[in-house]
Amino acid sequence: MEERIVSGTAEMNELYEEQSLRPQTLKQYIGQEQVKNNLAIFIEAARQRGETLDHVLLYGPPGLGKTTLAAVIANEMGVQMRTTSGPAIERPGDLAAVLTALEPGDVLFIDEIHRLPRSIEEVLYPAMEDFCLDIVIGKGPSARSVRLDLPPFTLIGATTRAGSLSAPLRDRFGVLSRLEYYSEEQLTDVVMRTADIFETAIDPVGAGEIARRSRGTPRIANRLLKRVRDYAQVRGNGTITYDVAEEALELLQVDRMGLDHIDHKLLKAIIERFRGGPVGIETIAASIGEESGTIEDVYEPYLLQIGFLQRTPRGRIVSGLVYRHFQMEVPAE
Repeated sequence: MEERIVSGTAEMNELYEEQSLRPQTLKQYIGQEQVKNNLAIFIEAARQRGETLDHVLLYGPPGLGKTTLAAVIANEMGVQMRTTSGPAIERPGDLAAVLTALEPGDVLFIDEIHRLPRSIEEVLYPAMEDFCLDIVIGKGPSARSVRLDLPPFTLIGATTRAGSLSAPLRDRFGVLSRLEYYSEEQLTDVVMRTADIFETAIDPVGAGEIARRSRGTPRIANRLLKRVRDYAQVRGNGTITYDVAEEALELLQVDRMGLDHIDHKLLKAIIERFRGGPVGIETIAASIGEESGTIEDVYEPYLLQIGFLQRTPRGRIVSGLVYRHFQMEVPAE
């Protein structure tokens, strides 16, 4: 699979840089107003009672700020955050090591929590409910169970696939918050804030053009800003204006809807080879040289969200919006 500048998934070299861009408080956090308002009430209530916050599940598409929001919650509660991920916890002993290292009130953040093995989930249930850990020592007839008491803590789980979580695990979260795609105005604020941190000169119209092509995702907006900043430095005078942003993004092959060359290849294949569909996913995959799973998980979600692609029992169909976007004549029904 090709690397895409419009992918919501973080690249390895971005993880460290994102640390410096992350807000520290709910007031600094841009967007997700409903989620923030609810969390502000829950956090204040927990602080007033001197209790830990209920376990929190954050879910939604990648790049919307789930990890950032988890760190903000820990900061607002005045506690430390320990971070791990579902794939990193392979054995019950791994989970026990993480849980026993927690201090009272700490936040344990598990990214990609839907990828926890089921055997680990079974160990996690009593830890979430009763703040204790049941460990089996030994094997066979001599095996015995030992219960370890844990300090009160808050588990924050993040997932892009809430439906993949088992019902017993999902039911143990007291706060479930879905993060939504950002509006163009909110992304413009994100771009302006990041440019200020980068000490990059930018005007609001230039920031708006970057925001418009960012697929409603802050991570993509920040990534595009870095590339536009490079273009402004080399081809311009260092200031990001509308013209500079437009030229740079066209050079990066990101159009005004946030579609890149792979999106174009997928949509044009359906139009030119299959007369707009319906066409099966396996046929599309073979025609553009991609795996069907990659198309379904990576390429399709945004196209479905903006109404460019439709799933039907007979296969995929492109909508009239696609023809207008490519300035083609919309065929008769």
